[in-house]
Amino acid sequence: MNDRINDLLLRIHQLQEELEDELEARRQRFQYTLERHRVRFERQVVEVHKQFRTSVPRFVIDARLRDLLLAPVIYSMILPLLLLDLTLILYQQVYFRAYGIKRARRGDYIVIDRHQLAYLNGIEKFNCVYCGYANGLFALAREVGARTERFWCPIKHARRVAEPHNHYAEFFEYGDAEGYRRYRAELRKKAQQEAS
Repeated sequence: MNDRINDLLLRIHQLQEELEDELEARRQRFQYTLERHRVRFERQVVEVHKQFRTSVPRFVIDARLRDLLLAPVIYSMILPLLLLDLTLILYQQVYFRAYGIKRARRGDYIVIDRHQLAYLNGIEKFNCVYCGYANGLFALAREVGARTERFWCPIKHARRVAEPHNHYAEFFEYGDAEGYRRYRAELRKKAQQEAS
């Protein structure tokens, strides 16, 4: 990788750190802390939150007919999601172990914590669990695919990729036959060393 790309990646990392600092400042503003992945609000904040909770009957009565009719369609994805989840677990256990590739941790991608908010009713909490699971699972699947691609075919596309995954920057340029043949084994070895 050339120096310009390394510099850009470093700046991206620095911006991500800045973003995390800003998010931490917001956490303080809304008076909560994280203790071992558990959210803790100050007691008076929880009491204020409860005042904003809509009861389940009121929530259903106020819902639009379209929302009520389409809810089963939205939740019909649960079976494919569970199948994808099981497949990713098996895939990583078999394939990643066989090739010595570091497995992606589910907990780094599937984050379910919004159900802890006191201003959400039971239906809203369930919706938040569902969305956190689904979107986290898709992020996990993307990372598993990215690690597979990094190991087997680390070549950039000729066309622009809308949001390339985190490993894409280290891929070989499209058309760089010499670099691909010369350094591909090194990239594989790096991927395997990360698993150690």
